[in-house]
Amino acid sequence: MKTRLLAVLTALVSASALAAPAGTLYKDPHCGCCGAHASYLRSAGYSIKEEPRSDMPAIKQQYGTDKAPSCHTLVIGGYAVEGHVPAAAIAKLLKEKPAAKGIAVPGMPANSPGMGEYKPGTIEVVLLTKDGSVKPYGKF
Repeated sequence: MKTRLLAVLTALVSASALAAPAGTLYKDPHCGCCGAHASYLRSAGYSIKEEPRSDMPAIKQQYGTDKAPSCHTLVIGGYAVEGHVPAAAIAKLLKEKPAAKGIAVPGMPANSPGMGEYKPGTIEVVLLTKDGSVKPYGKF
């Protein structure tokens, strides 16, 4: 019995270690595309909690995404992810762990995840550096 219980507990711990990266997506309560982006990220394997907020400019300033704003701000893995950022860019960020505040897709570009049919390789993502500058991060 103890051996079986130990095996079950070990399996649960292993499964939680492999669990999807979890994040909180701060969004305007009246914005529909933010929820669509959260759904896209969930389908890509991320665990996303949506938190409607009426103070989005303050959220963007708090997390340093105000230099490249969009409609929502995701906080995940110690980084800020602003706007309709493709899952592949988030995966790269979390794997490489650059010394930065996060990444962003400024504005609300058509064909980005959550803004219609996503067309991979067409979305310009920028890096939000710790000194407040914005630099190219890649096309995803």
